[in-house]
Amino acid sequence: MKTVGNLKIHLIAGGITAVVLFILIRQYVHSFTTSDDEEIAFALTLGFLGAVYTGRFLSLLFIDGKKHVSAVTLVVLSMIFLLSSGFTFLFVGKAIQRQDFFHDFLFPMAFLAMSLTLGMLIKLFRTRIFAHLVEAQILAAHSQSELQNLQSQLSPHFLFNTLNNMYGLSITSPDKVPALLLQLSDLLRYSVYDAKELFVPLKEELTYINNYMEFEKIRIGERLHLNTMIEPFDDVRDMIAPMLLIVFIENAFKHSKNTTSDKIFIEIMIRRWSDTILFSVKNSKGEGAHEHSGGLGLGNVRKRLSLLYPHQYSLNITDEEKYFTVQLQLKIKNDEKDQLSDSR
Repeated sequence: MKTVGNLKIHLIAGGITAVVLFILIRQYVHSFTTSDDEEIAFALTLGFLGAVYTGRFLSLLFIDGKKHVSAVTLVVLSMIFLLSSGFTFLFVGKAIQRQDFFHDFLFPMAFLAMSLTLGMLIKLFRTRIFAHLVEAQILAAHSQSELQNLQSQLSPHFLFNTLNNMYGLSITSPDKVPALLLQLSDLLRYSVYDAKELFVPLKEELTYINNYMEFEKIRIGERLHLNTMIEPFDDVRDMIAPMLLIVFIENAFKHSKNTTSDKIFIEIMIRRWSDTILFSVKNSKGEGAHEHSGGLGLGNVRKRLSLLYPHQYSLNITDEEKYFTVQLQLKIKNDEKDQLSDSR
């Protein structure tokens, strides 16, 4: 039934096109001659449509099994179409006035070439556009699946690190565990439930970051020297990919475990600059610190940045003798105009 419906639509569209084309050609022919203008217009219309549909079938010779059409083919056919169109309109006046369509070689050959290449170009351009659309849909589906996979790693990664730290504190400082559990419940509620969207309000993400820093203050205690400059983002339309900045902050706090130094120095800055976020984290390394420029967290966030913020971010990581610094400039997403479809 669907095939019959499509056939009816094509027949109706073809009939309307033929009528409109006939009227236009008749008007054009009438400017050269008034005798037999309807017969000439009818013959030209029939010949033109027949050659166009024939060209559509001939175009299949230029389409490979993967529905791929080379750009060279399109360029060559376009040049032939333009040249044949020029010759057609150059000789059509003389051919009509002399009414010598079949013996005048130049006009019918140019007219045929123009009609055939037009039909081929219509089919080939349509095939090329359709192939690009299918390719884009496949790429978008793959990126979406990859993003979901990356995002599903965030909560287990955070929970694994946190439980390891709390296990050590339950032995060395058991009095801190109750307060940490309360903070942890708020953190997990956000990371498990609220952070499942591709983009969340920046205001909520900063609340999560502040809660995480309070959690670490309790856990680390007096060893921590934390300096923060976090600008408030009160506009709920300002969006960011969830659990993105926290990866860098979490890596900085790991030095409470990975260094033998007496003090942990961390500086965190988050502020707006035009339509971007300026984010930086600087932490001391100290003696016994382990290089942390790799691992699941940073590998994950690099991949998410490339998928969600193509050409919309700048990331610079510096590993010096005493300090490890991360600087990130990131475009602020807006829930009205800058969701995932805009970054594809």
